[in-house]
Amino acid sequence: MAHFAQLDENNVVTNVIVVHNNELLDENGVESEAKGIVFCQSLFGGNWKQTSYNGNIRKNYAGIGYTYREDIDAFVPPQPYSSWMLNGKAQWEAPVAMPTDDKRYSWDETQQNWIEVTE
Repeated sequence: MAHFAQLDENNVVTNVIVVHNNELLDENGVESEAKGIVFCQSLFGGNWKQTSYNGNIRKNYAGIGYTYREDIDAFVPPQPYSSWMLNGKAQWEAPVAMPTDDKRYSWDETQQNWIEVTE
């Protein structure tokens, strides 16, 4: 099964659907994203991009609210904090690495650091 993400006018994912692989086959029996896009458009209209659970296509599986970035050909999750930067895997990283001990932490944007969570 193939997965396709519908994009709005700002390239934000609004829907993700499953498409049978048979719908992607071209006249030579080879899977084609273009064929899948035509199929999705015939059903729902709009702009579509293929995505995959394992990240083999466009780095991340497209989720509702993700943005398709054409410049890096990737689906990017919403930025959690303004200080976080996008890495080469199209994932957001804090400017300071989270401690690797057994404690629980949350990011404090004001202090630009990880703060231990105490119950």
